[in-house]
Amino acid sequence: QVHLIESGGGLVQTGDSLRLSCSANGRTFTSWTMAWFRQAPEKEREFVANINWSGSETKYSDDVQGRFTISRDNGKRTVTLQMNTLKPEDTAVYFCAADTRGWYGSDNYDYWGQGTQVTVAS
Repeated sequence: QVHLIESGGGLVQTGDSLRLSCSANGRTFTSWTMAWFRQAPEKEREFVANINWSGSETKYSDDVQGRFTISRDNGKRTVTLQMNTLKPEDTAVYFCAADTRGWYGSDNYDYWGQGTQVTVAS
């Protein structure tokens, strides 16, 4: 039984920053790869960033590299996505995801949050 809940989305202007948070209730959270995905209107879901169990390894899509930062706090069982220099093309529903079964890099995410809306106005 795993529940992931995202928060922190909103309406901002181009160049602004937002910080998204994902809260997990699983007792084995410390062993999971965690990730953020996003889905814009009329587009497929796309990978944004992930982080291994300890936070020692991260991966970013080319579109967000250098602007977004993923981090985690295993004591609080939370994952954060800091988004800087936001662009209109970042507008999407952002989803938190967990891979509870594979090694880092397998990218087989088996649990997903409900999503939080990020809108960047030009």
